[in-house]
Amino acid sequence: MKKLSTSVNETLRIGKVVARKLCGGEIILLSGSLGAGKTVLAKGIAQGLGIDKHNVVSPTFVLLRVYKGKRFLNHFDFYRVKSPKEILALGYEEYFYSDCVTVIEWPERLKFLLPKEFLKIKLSNRFGNQRMLEFTGRGARYKQLLKVIHENIRH
Repeated sequence: MKKLSTSVNETLRIGKVVARKLCGGEIILLSGSLGAGKTVLAKGIAQGLGIDKHNVVSPTFVLLRVYKGKRFLNHFDFYRVKSPKEILALGYEEYFYSDCVTVIEWPERLKFLLPKEFLKIKLSNRFGNQRMLEFTGRGARYKQLLKVIHENIRH
C-alpha cells in the first residue's frame, strides 16, 4: 500500500491513524533517507498513543527513548549503529518482544537481528514537503493490521 503525504501535518495524521489500530506488542520499522520524515511519523504514532508529540525527539544519540501514553512506546533510532553487536548489548529483545509498541528508525542496521514479523513503512522524499509512504506487512498479524490501516487511512 502506498500513501502520498503532502505536508508534515498529513504525515502526523497518518501516524495517528496507524497508532489507533495498535493494541500493543507491535514492531513498526521506519526506513528512508535522512530527512524523509521518519521522526515526524514516529511523532504521529506517539500522538495517537496519547503522548505529546513535542516530547518525542529522535533518539539518535541515545538509541532508545521510552514514552508512556495509552501504551508504552519504545522509540529506537539505529542511525549511528555500526554493528548489530551494539544492538545486542542493549538487551533489545526485552523491548522488541514486549507488550509495548516499538518503532525502529534505520531498521536495516539490525541485519540478522531483524524481527521475523513487522509492519514496515518506507518514506521517500518527493517535491517540497511531499512524502511517499509505502507500507508492507510481514507475518499474518501485520498483513491484517495493514488491511485495517488501509481502510482507515483513506478517510
